[in-house]
Amino acid sequence: MRSILITGCSSGIGYHAAHALKNEGWRVFATCRQEADAERLRAEGLESFRLDYEDPASIASGFDEALSRTGGTLDALFNNGAYAIPALVEDLPVAALRQNFEANLFGWHDLTQRAIKVMRKQGTNGQGHIVQCSSVMGFITTKFRGSYAATKHALEALSTAARLELRDTDIHISIIQPGPIATDFRLNSRKNFDRWIDWEKSDQAPRYRPVVDRLYATDKSPDPFELQCDAVTAKLRRALNSPHPKARYHVTKVTTFSALALRFLPGRASEWMMSKG
Repeated sequence: MRSILITGCSSGIGYHAAHALKNEGWRVFATCRQEADAERLRAEGLESFRLDYEDPASIASGFDEALSRTGGTLDALFNNGAYAIPALVEDLPVAALRQNFEANLFGWHDLTQRAIKVMRKQGTNGQGHIVQCSSVMGFITTKFRGSYAATKHALEALSTAARLELRDTDIHISIIQPGPIATDFRLNSRKNFDRWIDWEKSDQAPRYRPVVDRLYATDKSPDPFELQCDAVTAKLRRALNSPHPKARYHVTKVTTFSALALRFLPGRASEWMMSKG
């Protein structure tokens, strides 16, 4: 039975992937930031325990817990779970940016390093799959998403470097680039916006009104390009089951269109497009 450690399983993409892979015969370690969520998942039949990207001790203990249950092996890691802090760059506190990187990059890097070291010992040249859940923001940037996009750009750079360095092994690193998916992403963004951004005191306060209206809308208009979490799980499944997985997997039409536009449009045209996002 192949084993996989998945982060961010309390809801959304991680939750769906954990249940789907368990039903397909994987041994799934579904981790969450909060112990209460891990307890809920255990009641649903998943092996779940705490792992919080912003808590290095929990990363170490969570990873060790997974290894203790498998006898020291791990076949796959799915890094998932990140949040945005919607703000103009000029209003983004350094402490907020630092925390966003801790949650969206540094914790992922810590866990990825641990997985690579274990996977190197498996088989002749090492073997395993590491899949990073990035974003369309991993290669484009829009207004009010500077912090989130910066973390995802950095994730893609680190992941690409690691993939190049592992070319002579059977350890594969793939990136999934979702785009709009039906999750609690907006709710989590709202929490961090409230914590860090005093928008009413900003010199650019009027520009925040549409952002605030979207964050707090009670009847969110459906996004015509939004897909359900199973669309991400389908790409994850393809990466995990391929002996030669792709470097990147687009999920939504938004991701595919944005990649094409960035490739073929002149710089000014592509920036105009991103300014409308």
